[in-house]
Amino acid sequence: MSLAMIADIGGTNARFALTDLRSPEPVMMMQRSLKNAEFASLQHAAEHYLAEVGQQPARAAIAVASPVGNDEIRLTNRAWSFSRAELAKALKLDSLLLLNDFGAVAWAVPALRGGDVISLHGDDEAPLFGPVSVLGPGTGLGVAMLVGNADRGFEVVETEGGHVSFAPLGDEEQSIARWMTARYGRVSTERLLSGAGLAQIDAALQAGDDLSSALDTRAKLREPAQIVEAALDGHDVFARRTLARFCAVLGSVAGDCALIHGARTVMIAGGIVPRFVPFLRSSAFRERFLAKGRFAAYLENVNIRVITHAYPGLLGAAVALRQPPGRQ
Repeated sequence: MSLAMIADIGGTNARFALTDLRSPEPVMMMQRSLKNAEFASLQHAAEHYLAEVGQQPARAAIAVASPVGNDEIRLTNRAWSFSRAELAKALKLDSLLLLNDFGAVAWAVPALRGGDVISLHGDDEAPLFGPVSVLGPGTGLGVAMLVGNADRGFEVVETEGGHVSFAPLGDEEQSIARWMTARYGRVSTERLLSGAGLAQIDAALQAGDDLSSALDTRAKLREPAQIVEAALDGHDVFARRTLARFCAVLGSVAGDCALIHGARTVMIAGGIVPRFVPFLRSSAFRERFLAKGRFAAYLENVNIRVITHAYPGLLGAAVALRQPPGRQ
């Protein structure tokens, strides 16, 4: 059978599709998006999808929001865990490829077309050469790297770069860091650059020097979508400050990734940033991206693009399935 199942399992949604491995290009068919909260496990969600589409593929590639080096997999932002071997057996698969979710997004990058990206800076027509830094806020903050080129092939390096320590700049970020430290003890960049991070930046800005709200974990924070909507509407001061600070921190982190990876291109993905690209353009994002002292001139030459493809994780899983065994 030439059909294979592909899936992208985030902290909030589980996306599934089928792909035809005989097709010259990676294509997705019978796409479905399921709410994780409605299923007890990944196996439960996958069985539901396969029953709904009436197919029983022998191969699958599943991208998950966690490291995938061991048999036992535990999702970082969802209380799901499973055994790779037992999941393959339960789903009657001959072959199961597991990918980190942003590793899958990185695999998608060479398959993206003009309408799948928005350029923030650089040459839109330049051929794709690695290294490429791929990062993006969603339920968490994903980071991966793509190396190689079209002639000799691409490879993906999966990372957990979203969990590096947050480096605050300026009084406002120092204040946010104190609020986050009171709440969590250690503050990673994911604590700010994620959906929950937006809500927490908003809460920290409203709290000011009062850290009591950080300790009250039962208090309901504003929804991230509500904050973005209010910020774009332009009448909510705290929402505007929150989104502006989010973009500034994203610029710093993207610049750090570019330096660490030696990137020629930075691709920003995730479910959050594509909602406010014009705001991102006018924010301090690029200023902070370049604010690396002696290496500002080096970063001037790095292309920066936002991925707008609706399902890059699924696309990347389909691309990964087509790679030679040693390159997946």
